[in-house]
Amino acid sequence: MGIFDWKHWIVILIVVVLVFGTKKLKGLGTDVGESIKGFRKAMNDEEKPAEPPVQPVNPQANSPLNQPQTIDGQAQKVEEPIRKD
Repeated sequence: MGIFDWKHWIVILIVVVLVFGTKKLKGLGTDVGESIKGFRKAMNDEEKPAEPPVQPVNPQANSPLNQPQTIDGQAQKVEEPIRKD
């Protein structure tokens, strides 16, 4: 039970409405909603790059010697027998 019982939340909601009134709660809800929208917009604006970086054209840049090499492998556990000397 405890504080997460639905009956307790109903009583808390009634007390909050009586103390603040419905108009202040509506304004508070609107303000919270607008701030969340602004936060999401700011997060989306940061994710979009302003301009993609322009790389200079170099005919030797496409040669295989200048390209970074990646080694693809998988680690495996090797069990060695225990030696008794």
